[in-house]
Amino acid sequence: MRVKSALAALCLLLVALMTGCAKNANETAAQGGNQQAASSQNNSNPAGKDTLVVAITSDQGTLDPAITMDNSAWKITYPAYERLVEYDGASTEVKASLAKQWKVSKDGLTWTFVLNKDHKFADGTPVDANAVKYSFDRTLKIAKGPVDVYGVIKDVKVIDPTTVQFTLKKSFPPFLSTLAANYGSIVNPKVELQAKNNDMGQNYLADHTMGSGPYQLAEWKKGEYLKLAVNPNSPEKPALKTVFFKIIPDSSAQRLQLEKGEIDFAEGIPVEQLQSIDKMPNATLVKKPSLFVDYIYINTSKGKKELMNPKVRQALSYAIDYPALTKAVQQGYATQMRGPIPEGLWGHDSSAKQYTKDNAKAKALLQQAGVKDLTLDFVYSDNKPWWETEATTVQAYMAEIGVKVNLKKVAYATQREMIDKGDFDLSIGVWSPDFGDPFMFMNYWFDSNNFGLAGNRAFYKNPKVDQLVREAATTNDKTVREKLYKEAQAIVIDDAPYLFLYQKDFLLPMNKEVKGFVYNPMLEGIYNLSQMSK
Repeated sequence: MRVKSALAALCLLLVALMTGCAKNANETAAQGGNQQAASSQNNSNPAGKDTLVVAITSDQGTLDPAITMDNSAWKITYPAYERLVEYDGASTEVKASLAKQWKVSKDGLTWTFVLNKDHKFADGTPVDANAVKYSFDRTLKIAKGPVDVYGVIKDVKVIDPTTVQFTLKKSFPPFLSTLAANYGSIVNPKVELQAKNNDMGQNYLADHTMGSGPYQLAEWKKGEYLKLAVNPNSPEKPALKTVFFKIIPDSSAQRLQLEKGEIDFAEGIPVEQLQSIDKMPNATLVKKPSLFVDYIYINTSKGKKELMNPKVRQALSYAIDYPALTKAVQQGYATQMRGPIPEGLWGHDSSAKQYTKDNAKAKALLQQAGVKDLTLDFVYSDNKPWWETEATTVQAYMAEIGVKVNLKKVAYATQREMIDKGDFDLSIGVWSPDFGDPFMFMNYWFDSNNFGLAGNRAFYKNPKVDQLVREAATTNDKTVREKLYKEAQAIVIDDAPYLFLYQKDFLLPMNKEVKGFVYNPMLEGIYNLSQMSK
């Protein structure tokens, strides 16, 4: 009996213990679940406060700064390297970076830079004048994409460890601005240790970085992600310690992950879906004017003879309903151009004349020019998805002032050939600058030496404008250049060789937790990672 009683007592004790343990386990699980839920609510991004995730749509090609001209690759390489100068925040102006000061000779041919002493490559090697010379000599020797910009360099000399001197073949005022572009990146000369078959390390730098920027490429899992980690030798101390560029081709997946807080930026959501982004509780849509412009070429010398008359070209400019056009083709995410130099680039004239829709004035100008029953051929292609809508919309506007427009849709390669030959009356195009200087617009678009695809696609010639833009391209006095470009802008707006349509907005869905993101129109698709936090 005592044994049975003892066994019974033991069983009761075990049951009690098991019940208590189960109860405690359930309470612990419930508490843990509540804590996890609270944690999830407090931190909508599971990546953590020191990690940033950018969703991109495709993998990258080569990352070598001496080769790539692709902004997609630049988003990886730009924060991994430094340059002599850098863009100042959101401005197209440049400021000191590796170089603490510089000077240019009166003839504009010699540029001398004095370097800071506290910059080191990721392996701890100091960045000196020899590294600067090596980087530019390497670019010139490899002779790929960036050489088109730096072909103006005659030679680079090391004056002392902290002083480097460039001699140009001819005066080129935008030279300083080009040094802030990705192809101005300074590469560690030790890349030569990775060279194969005298390739100067091209194969190695295709998927590695060797710079002195605040980050370095830590891992690249092809087809999945690229991972940046902090350069321990950088004088900058970024709040974001790790950055993932996650490859997510599907726009719906990007949208869902942004909504869940699993990514911080979504680069692949189409424009027609962007209006819903601001409705997400944890996301916002970054919207800024870009320097990417859309415009129509009026063939002023090789098209219909009527187009040689500025009054006719002005009439075409007054026929366009610019706000309605941007709404139709860009869902309103664009701003009407005010002259040829877009807002955001120095040299832009905010007081310049801007055409607005005025059919009565357009018809009066055509009458003054003695023109009626005008028929024009409008050549376009499907290179941009919105060009079809744009062409038909312009056709309708022109019909309202009595101008018949025949639409001629051709292959993009054919369109380019026709533009180069001047075989059109009207055609359409887009343009964005390679460096932050009005030279990219004023000299390319209006200098009569640049007829065709070189830039002057209106085949426009005005001796006074030629004089002004050429003088602006040969003086290093910015105040003088700005004055010359302003005078030239007033003339070309009246001469109306182009229909200045709009500059597209920069649009980027972003997690609201991200702080410090600054969009620079010269660095499209590039993030100022070292100044950002969460």
